[in-house]
Amino acid sequence: MTLPATPEIGTGKGRMFWILGCIVCLLLGLFIGHAVTYHRMRAATSFSTPYQAVLLSNGSVYYGKLSGYSGGHPVLTDVYYILSKTDPDTKQITNVLVKRGKELHGPDRMYLNARQIVFVEPVGPNSKVAQLINEANQ
Repeated sequence: MTLPATPEIGTGKGRMFWILGCIVCLLLGLFIGHAVTYHRMRAATSFSTPYQAVLLSNGSVYYGKLSGYSGGHPVLTDVYYILSKTDPDTKQITNVLVKRGKELHGPDRMYLNARQIVFVEPVGPNSKVAQLINEANQ
């Protein structure tokens, strides 16, 4: 015995229309969500300070001018890093800011893999790192 089509049970055509409507709404929601997130990320990538601190997944920290942060391969220019030296006699540790480019291969920039960046922070204009960079540029 077959039951007549009622609004609760619906017809095959009605169910298909309802399912397609749900799929369209879901896809539209995903598209809008992606667009909003993408534009927020693009807007958030402008930095208010000239230098940024970049922590990589291997634990290395570099300081420099970061561009292309919203892309897959950001570029860090005017790059510095901190080198820790231990005095063998006193065992005292001193930190020295080193500008990249003094190495044998003379790099002038770093092309980074965006997936290896843990975080990016601005280098405060009155911070010790900013002061050392200014001294190195004089």
